[in-house]
Amino acid sequence: MTVIDPDSKTDWVPEADDENDVDGTEDMPLSMRLSIADTLTLGNATCGFMAVYFTTTGILIPHLTGSDETGMARHSAATAVILMLMAAIFDLFDGLVARKLRSSPMGAELDNLSDLISFGLAPAYFVLVYGMVADDAHQRVSALAAIVVLLAVVLRLARFSCVTLKDGMFQGMPSPFGALTVVSIVLLELPFIPTLLAIVGVAWLMVSRVEYPKPRGVLAVAMLGWIVAAMGLLAAWAFDAPGGQLLLQTGCALQVVLGAVIPLFATARRVNTFRDNRREARAAQLP
Repeated sequence: MTVIDPDSKTDWVPEADDENDVDGTEDMPLSMRLSIADTLTLGNATCGFMAVYFTTTGILIPHLTGSDETGMARHSAATAVILMLMAAIFDLFDGLVARKLRSSPMGAELDNLSDLISFGLAPAYFVLVYGMVADDAHQRVSALAAIVVLLAVVLRLARFSCVTLKDGMFQGMPSPFGALTVVSIVLLELPFIPTLLAIVGVAWLMVSRVEYPKPRGVLAVAMLGWIVAAMGLLAAWAFDAPGGQLLLQTGCALQVVLGAVIPLFATARRVNTFRDNRREARAAQLP
């Protein structure tokens, strides 16, 4: 049986003339076997689903039933966001593991489907529920913003599967980073209109051609450290620790600022590269 390298775009096709496989089948085709990276990807999807669960049971249902227990809503909101952060960790490590070990032929599809749940559905649903429970929010407008976030992630993932990009860069804000930025905007508890405009702006960045660096090497370690720190801030806020509210808002504001500033570094690097190439071309023309 011949198996094409999963990193290539060639489909996996079994050979029917395998002498050791008389009927042309095996107990389990290679394309159906989960790799270690696939297991991490499924952990990503599970975290995204559980984030939706906690958003529903801990925030939406108490609001609909008229419960005045704010502590439960705070704990559930923190838990939902922590689960999205855990999904981002799974997403970070499944890529690293896939590059070190062989991934299964269905790894890329699993990754896209899991990202759609954790970084598309979960944050969009979080925005939708925010529009239902916040005092100054408008439910229908919030529902529209949630749809915009979901469609932005769908379009981004579809484009990522079809377009070949230069190594080391993403085109548009990565969906995990975009999801965490959207949730951070909601947790900042700004007035409704600025919140809505910021959410739509993040959705635009996800489908834009603005370049973001891929989390590799030192950047991957920094991203992991930032996610762990964010979990700590959420836990402090959930348990009403002294200064927890201020710490959370500071972390959320930093997340939003990073989303806007990181592309500037890529732009500055591209401009510097262009200047260096032009300087070298002029130097080569001199006698």
